[in-house]
Amino acid sequence: MTDASLQREFGQQGYAVSRGMFSAVEVAALTAHYMQLNDDRRDQGDVGGLGEQDPLRRYPRMMQMHRWDPATLQFLLDARIGASMQEILGKLPYAVQTMIYFKPPTARGQALHQDQYYLRVEPGTCVAAWLALDDCDEENGCLQVVPGSHQLPVLCTVPADPSQSFTDVTVPLPDGMHIAPVHMRAGDVLFFNGQLIHGSFPNTSTSRFRRSLIGHYVVGEAEKVYKWYHPALRFDGSVMTLGESQDGSECGVWVERDGDKTVEMRGKTAAVGIAQ
Repeated sequence: MTDASLQREFGQQGYAVSRGMFSAVEVAALTAHYMQLNDDRRDQGDVGGLGEQDPLRRYPRMMQMHRWDPATLQFLLDARIGASMQEILGKLPYAVQTMIYFKPPTARGQALHQDQYYLRVEPGTCVAAWLALDDCDEENGCLQVVPGSHQLPVLCTVPADPSQSFTDVTVPLPDGMHIAPVHMRAGDVLFFNGQLIHGSFPNTSTSRFRRSLIGHYVVGEAEKVYKWYHPALRFDGSVMTLGESQDGSECGVWVERDGDKTVEMRGKTAAVGIAQ
């Protein structure tokens, strides 16, 4: 996909995949690195609320590794990601978060959500760069997206199904909006808008991981971001000072009007933790 087509698809659908951005050699090195980090720092991963037999307890996600791990910082500020972001957005964003998901065999997925619900960027939104470290499809719990949902505001959440999701909230969808799987090969990078509704189903494989390395960014026009995401970094590694957005921002609920479903802003978001 050319940069122009990447920009066009991102604008129309809210997401776009850059195929083969990272080489097989790079992917193998990153995978080995994070598997070693899991061995060395598993007790620092996000295991809150997980039962003793949950496979995610053995492979918990890690967050904000770039603050102490040079390899993660290098990924977050990779020039290829920056160039694609600049083409998509028209301006370089600021980097604010990293995450690694291991998603081992039989692990639960993650309910549908919007990243902007957590980052609360003002003005504008956040953008994710999601690097597949494994080939991913429905069997091992690839990402699922709702095309075009980036045009929606941040939606109020409802309880999620804990048998399917390790997170406890989700966003409801009305009839007529469909969920699409994003099939990826290791080394592909998925860019998506912070308002895009996305999530994943459980990993039903008995032998395949679905590891992914994620960077979160805020648009270059942003002035504020939620408190968990400071400091923001420019792509040259220097610190960008942003203000702190507050709890209690508006969120939308689905209502029926003239026979159609539409979003009405009438709720308030609660205090939330770091992006899911």
